[in-house]
Amino acid sequence: MHILIIGAAGMVGRKLTEKLVADGHLGGKEISRFTLADVVAPDAPKGFTGPVDALTIDLSAPEASQTLIANRPDVIFHLAAIVSGEAEADFDKGYRINFDGTRYLFDTIRLENAKSGYKPRVVFTSSIAVFGAPFPDKIGDEFFETPLTSYGTQKAIGELLLADYSRRGFFDGIGIRLPTICIRPGKPNKAASGFFSNILREPLVGQEAVLPVSPDVRHWFASPRSAVGFLVHAGTLDLDKVGPRRTLNMPGLSATVGEEIEALRQVAGDKAVKLIRHEKDETIDRIVAGWARDFDTSRALSLGFKAETSFDQIIRAHVEDELGGKIGG
Repeated sequence: MHILIIGAAGMVGRKLTEKLVADGHLGGKEISRFTLADVVAPDAPKGFTGPVDALTIDLSAPEASQTLIANRPDVIFHLAAIVSGEAEADFDKGYRINFDGTRYLFDTIRLENAKSGYKPRVVFTSSIAVFGAPFPDKIGDEFFETPLTSYGTQKAIGELLLADYSRRGFFDGIGIRLPTICIRPGKPNKAASGFFSNILREPLVGQEAVLPVSPDVRHWFASPRSAVGFLVHAGTLDLDKVGPRRTLNMPGLSATVGEEIEALRQVAGDKAVKLIRHEKDETIDRIVAGWARDFDTSRALSLGFKAETSFDQIIRAHVEDELGGKIGG
């Protein structure tokens, strides 16, 4: 099996690659080749002995998709995106990457399908940002999409394209709406949701963090471990069970910022909590106010997707995976 990961240099892309290399197979089929692509050079995976094409490529360039599918990958994980805050700040860049790049990829596969019958599995990462207020208490897969950000709009368009191209038989597509992934390792990015990770990640290593919203803000979370698990499962799932509604809300945990902080206290103590400084940011507060808070994910759960059920589990997964089990600066 040949695996293509677009956005392979990002946090989830790197962890997905590591997981697939460690497993050595996807859905019982041996992985024989990787193509890893991003706008910055992806690292070749350690421990993999087969061929690896590590490509520095911009998906929004019309010819890029032809290069990506030249060797006919069997499963394509499309993770590439401009994140929410950056897509809101730079309208042109957001649509170029999140919309044009996706359309070029899908259309290149369509044209190859017409020529040779090529029909890969395409796993598209969407977002809960496709939903906009006002919300019910719990959002189900049938709730209508009225995004309140450019990023959410771009992802919603991608979902529609995925469903239509799958319906027409050009590829076998499935979309997964990721919760906010927490705790993200590394340095802060331009995502408006970044503070959800920052207020845990930095205090866990003895550093200060800024909280730009009220502790009463409620949101929907899953760990990087769970995100990788969603992707792997989506790559192997029998899509006859999914039907024409090809994008699903992924399982997660609904929690307030205050509950996040209390979980930090339970794991790392008062000393860590005291490193959080509250400085309200009106722009982030406005964006977050339009985000969904809780979901009914019974459909995804019935199809075998799994996630954490407490914030303690999310924090402890980060400590184990990123800090070697140790807390403190």
